[in-house]
Amino acid sequence: MFHPHEDITRYMRPGVRVHLSGIGGVSMCPLAEVLQGIGMCVQGSDMKESDTVAHLRSLGMEVSIGHSAENLGSCDLVIRTAAIKDENPEIAGAIARGIPVYERSQAWGAIMRQYRNALCISGTHGKTTTTSMTTHIFMAAGADPTVMIGGTLPLLHHAGYRVGKGETIILESCEYCNSFLNFFPTVAVILNVAADHLDFFKDLADIERSFRAFAELVPVQGGCVIANRDDPGARETLTGIDRPVLWFSLSDRSADCYADNVSFFDGLPVFDVMIHGERYAHVSLHVGGVHNISNALAAACAAYSLGISGKAVETGLDAFRGAGRRFERKGSFRGADVYDDYAHHPDELHALLTMARALPYERIICAFQPHTYSRTKALFDRFVSELRLPDVTVLAEIYAAREPNSIGISSQDLARQIPGAVYCSTLAKVTETLSELARPGDLILTVGAGDIYRAGEMLLDQA
Repeated sequence: MFHPHEDITRYMRPGVRVHLSGIGGVSMCPLAEVLQGIGMCVQGSDMKESDTVAHLRSLGMEVSIGHSAENLGSCDLVIRTAAIKDENPEIAGAIARGIPVYERSQAWGAIMRQYRNALCISGTHGKTTTTSMTTHIFMAAGADPTVMIGGTLPLLHHAGYRVGKGETIILESCEYCNSFLNFFPTVAVILNVAADHLDFFKDLADIERSFRAFAELVPVQGGCVIANRDDPGARETLTGIDRPVLWFSLSDRSADCYADNVSFFDGLPVFDVMIHGERYAHVSLHVGGVHNISNALAAACAAYSLGISGKAVETGLDAFRGAGRRFERKGSFRGADVYDDYAHHPDELHALLTMARALPYERIICAFQPHTYSRTKALFDRFVSELRLPDVTVLAEIYAAREPNSIGISSQDLARQIPGAVYCSTLAKVTETLSELARPGDLILTVGAGDIYRAGEMLLDQA
């Protein structure tokens, strides 16, 4: 629930003091820097110390650890993440004092109105990779974009954002809690629409309504929706919409954009991007998987819609080696390659594991950490199906994130349904198990949206 009736834009000016609840979050940290950059006085709080918190303090921001109404001080407004509810002591304290409380996406929405082009990339999965690909393209074109990604990118010095001076802002746009409905896209990308975040949405139809509303934020004149014709959810979402739509597809030649002359070299795809029947770009990717061809088509369509040359698409994608925690190579242990990936939905797991199967490894060992109890329960059978794909599945306990375990579910329940699966109650036990399993020729994957990456890092510390 958003309490203030005033447009947040009136506060976006020098000298205004803003408190960010959850300031260490992946999209709150860049927001803090952007707000400080326009002259606002930025302070905040987070639940624990982190490198991000240390970084923000180094910029002169006051950051408190733990949430308390006393942290608000003399702030003029509060901005929170979608996961922080009204019962939070800072939010409750702000409401009691009449301090307006806004959601993070409202602040980003106000910021993007300052740009001629607001390119918002949405979808149940693939957002971070596609936003990163798009960033590479626009940087190669010399467009000097402002960027906000829900992950890190080596091109951005391993940050997830940059503040540019060009006319375009590129934002990863999340549907959770309808956050992206606070945006003002001139170009809206919809990669896919599937059942997820069922702790907020009622069902798939509810999710489709949210994405439809997002697409309808695009101006009828001068705007563009870019959507995946191969995805049933996207097709259903956009049926009959009165906005210009640029459809892309892996192979459907009736789509506005499709991949032609697709071939693979050492598991990596090379293809032509065809738009309106003409070759727009010839792309060589350095990330594997058919799903990344689809992501690249979306990024190319976004570039095309804003007048970027096909040459910049070729150059930008040739330089792309993946985003942080998206099939990110971490090192090797006893002859086994160790990679980390953020996949936490069955569709993402399927894309990751089928791609890994195409690589020249003797065994795939997947250490998976489910993310939230509600998602694990709602998609239980699909998780079981996908987690049977690796040669060995190691299951960490569910990462609670924003939820209490009122459902009474555990990763042990998944392990019972997966032949040969190993359940580990702690990350230390995951690391120990991986150490015992590892042998030359293996691909070890640490997978999930929580802190499972730490198991891989602890493993490599033993090397």
